[in-house]
Amino acid sequence: MIILGIDPGMAIMGYGVIESSNNRTRVLENGVVTTPSEMETPKRLLNIFNSVEALIQKYSPDAMAYEELFFNKNAKTALIVGHARGVAVLAGARHGIDLFEYTPLQVKQAVVGYGRADKQQIQNMVKLLLNLKEIPKPDDAADALAVAICHLHSWQFGRRLGSR
Repeated sequence: MIILGIDPGMAIMGYGVIESSNNRTRVLENGVVTTPSEMETPKRLLNIFNSVEALIQKYSPDAMAYEELFFNKNAKTALIVGHARGVAVLAGARHGIDLFEYTPLQVKQAVVGYGRADKQQIQNMVKLLLNLKEIPKPDDAADALAVAICHLHSWQFGRRLGSR
C-alpha cells in the first residue's frame, strides 16, 4: 500500500509518501511545496495542484490522507489554507484515490499514543517508526509523514477488525 500524506498550507504544504509491504514501511519521498506570498492566489493554488498531481502520477498512491484544518482565531488564514487543502484533495479525487481526513488529535494518538503530544515528540516518533537517520525537515514534511502513518495505522487496524 502506498499512502500520500498531506500537511495543508498555502505558503508551505508538506507531503510524505510511504509504502507499506510485508510489515515493512519505508519512505518513498517527502518534502514541501512552497509558493511565494507575492504570487497571485490562483497561481499559488495551481502550483499546489500541479505538484500534488505530479506526486500522484509518480507514485500512484492507494490512499491520500490529509489533516483536518483547526483554527480558532484567524478566519482569513483558515480560508486560505482551506483553499490549498481543497486543491490538493481535488488532485486526489481527480485520480480516483481514496481520500481520508484526520484530526490533529487522531494523528498524535496514532503516531505517539498521546493526544497532547508536542511537535518534537511527533517528529521523533516519525523518525523512529520510519527508521530514518534524522528527523525530516522542514517540520511540514515530518507532519505530512505523521498523517500518512496515521492512515496506515487506521487501515491496518481496520483490516485486523475485518478479518475476525
